Amino acid sequence: MAGKSKTLWFCKNCGAESAKWMGRCSSCGEWNSLIEEPVYKETHKNRFSSSAISSVRPQTLASVTIPKQDRTDTLNGELNRVLGGGIMQGSIVLLGGEPGIGKSTLALQTAMNLRDIKTLYVSGEESLFQIKNRAERVARPNENCWFYTETLLEDVIHQCQELKPDLIFIDSIQTLYSGQLEAPPGSISQIRECASQLLRYAKTTQTSVILIGHITKDGVLAGPKVLEHIVDVVLQFEGDHYHVYRVIRPLKNRFGPTSELGIFEMRGEGLREVTNPSELLINTHEDALSGIAIGATIDGIRPFLIECQSLVSTAAYGTPQRSCTGFDARRLNMLLAVLEKRASFKLASKDVFLNMAGGLKVEDPGIDLAVIAAIMSSNADLAIPRAYCFAGEIGLSGEVRPVQRVDQRIAEAQKAGFKKIFIAGNNLRGLDVSRFQIQIEGITKVEQLVRKLFG
Repeated sequence: MAGKSKTLWFCKNCGAESAKWMGRCSSCGEWNSLIEEPVYKETHKNRFSSSAISSVRPQTLASVTIPKQDRTDTLNGELNRVLGGGIMQGSIVLLGGEPGIGKSTLALQTAMNLRDIKTLYVSGEESLFQIKNRAERVARPNENCWFYTETLLEDVIHQCQELKPDLIFIDSIQTLYSGQLEAPPGSISQIRECASQLLRYAKTTQTSVILIGHITKDGVLAGPKVLEHIVDVVLQFEGDHYHVYRVIRPLKNRFGPTSELGIFEMRGEGLREVTNPSELLINTHEDALSGIAIGATIDGIRPFLIECQSLVSTAAYGTPQRSCTGFDARRLNMLLAVLEKRASFKLASKDVFLNMAGGLKVEDPGIDLAVIAAIMSSNADLAIPRAYCFAGEIGLSGEVRPVQRVDQRIAEAQKAGFKKIFIAGNNLRGLDVSRFQIQIEGITKVEQLVRKLFG
């Protein structure tokens, strides 16, 4: 094999090539994103790609037949939800997340549960002994699931051609490397080449591929942005290491919505689906406690209830602290300023702590009303009735603004057994309240909420 070895500069953001270093990428405009990597230019075609390309011919859409079952059921309701109904045949799914969050566990459980199709689990990070030890803990044995420990891409594709699996798991894409390149595994050129070869194999054989990818310290998927453009679906696996709940979100989905949300609970025997997150995110307190309010929120298109916990106390060291978990700190400061100005709550000299139960991060502005209620409850040391729920956005002038999908929020609160829900007065316009058994209270100002809760 004749060829020439040289080095090129690659953009970490978009993967563009450059013959020399430049301060700014000419493709995406990112500054200081070019890194130097050795490459190897070969003089003949790849032996795996040539046979695959020769069998493909141009066709018209009229001659293309769609199979009756174009999606593979993962037997996991939460995973099917974010995928849009299952794994599309011939697609590539990229599953990214922090180390130890549960990516490999989810992939292994999915592979072991699929007994009607042939699956191949390729691991470049664990030995077969380690995989078996973990598989016996999280899933039942599956004779139709094959395992292979290899990092050389050409050997992986060769085994796929021999075994002909219906679904392939790659754990992880950063450990694979191609012998056609001299760059080390995990480099931009290797990740791009391996992903391109797997894409070619998936599209020509109609084999589904799930890639597990690492993320950087900035929270983005490791490798060039071109990797996210190559794949069909990008799933982000999130969670707090100190809590048991995990959230999976689709950042890109060519075959379904990107507004769905899947929730799992991490246990000793693996990941368990959370079909009703409202029951788990609300603690059943025997006694009424101050500083607790239940908010009806929506993440994507999925409504659920979450417990907002607040603690307001006198600043012990002169400078008041503002701390929150699972909520935007800048928005908390804005809500405190609204309470100070519009509701005459003196909070400038007090410490305020806010926590979203379960370790979930809430970005929905419709949770503002619950946050306000929890802070007022803690400041006055008066408990909010446990049958009350809240859904509303707070504006700078102290008005309660309407929220989207209020009917879904009300229905979720009613299903959870709440007796009253506070919403924005403008949300009552056009809302058929007769179809709900829960009492709906419309308010327009923060001052009204104070009077209705504490008199």
